[in-house]
Amino acid sequence: MPLASDVDITPAGQRPDEDPSLAVRNNGGAAPSTEPAPAGRREALLVLSFGGPQGPDDVMPFLENVTRGRGIPRERLEAVAEHYQHFGGVSPINEQNRALIAAIEKELAAGGIDLPVYWGNRNWAPYVEDAWRQMADDGIEHVYVLATSAYASFSGCRQYHEDIARARVTLGGGPTAEKLPHYFDAPGFVQANADALRAALESLPADVRGTARLVATAHSIPDSMAAVAGPDGHAYEEELTAAAERVVAEAAPGRGFDLVWQSRSGPPSVPWLEPDVNDHLRALAAAGETAVVVFPVGFISDHLEVIWDLDNEAKETAAELGLAFARAGTAGTHPAFVASIRELLEERRAGGLPRLGTNCPAACCYTPGRPTGLDRGQQPSPA
Repeated sequence: MPLASDVDITPAGQRPDEDPSLAVRNNGGAAPSTEPAPAGRREALLVLSFGGPQGPDDVMPFLENVTRGRGIPRERLEAVAEHYQHFGGVSPINEQNRALIAAIEKELAAGGIDLPVYWGNRNWAPYVEDAWRQMADDGIEHVYVLATSAYASFSGCRQYHEDIARARVTLGGGPTAEKLPHYFDAPGFVQANADALRAALESLPADVRGTARLVATAHSIPDSMAAVAGPDGHAYEEELTAAAERVVAEAAPGRGFDLVWQSRSGPPSVPWLEPDVNDHLRALAAAGETAVVVFPVGFISDHLEVIWDLDNEAKETAAELGLAFARAGTAGTHPAFVASIRELLEERRAGGLPRLGTNCPAACCYTPGRPTGLDRGQQPSPA
């Protein structure tokens, strides 16, 4: 299966950050439309994700796919492989994507929307190229793409546009496509996270529940990537802050929160967003805090990085520090979140001005080089 490093998705004579943008090229040379979807056009929804191993023998080949061309030492891959082996070599994201697709199909059917749902990944089967070929064989003319990341950034948005472009180049065409907009502020996404935060607070002992520090987490990314996220830069941090503000306002009105980072993987010489969640827990304990609730608003499901980095490493850090600890769940298949996905789809099918994430400018989130280090996930669509 061709991977990102094998396929040139930029037309000859054009720089990657020049017009026409990825959004325009993926839509067959036209900007995402402001008009309603044409009657009779055969359409589909594609859930586009990061991918993950489905058994012990998949783990190293999967990690080699993820890091291909980056010169990551094998010992680093082996260290990450151990995390997967704790779960039998099976990435939780696979079953989570299947569950999400089933919930979306049910939601669309209930809403009278007759639209097939496909699934494709960047780094492991089912690959996006295979999904594209299947859609073409099925006569699909246009596809709406739901990325399993709610936010701006190279890894969280632009790379999904690149995945679409790679699939179209590999196939020599196929359906035109448009990515659904960022959904960090979608009411259902906020509600799902707020319900999870509320439940996590309730799980704490009563004597610390009212004073527990609220800590939002998201995948750290290199400072250089954060600086170019969105048309004006730093949209990743801005969108995460906005999402966390909405979640806390709904779940715990009047309380503050901290936004910190997790799962960084690059060498110390490369600056990434800080502070790390474990360092932040140490700082909170040193300041006299006694309890903490971590809510991973930067992720949409409880995949490996949430389970390992928070439920194991951060929880252990909290225990060592004597901090009462609770971790909120992610949006997953919460009915309100699934309903918001349907609403995003209906928004694009109805026309109107395409929002960021759909009609991204050519230079949006563009980084001349790729992230340094083992990007195990999504930042945001991890496995």
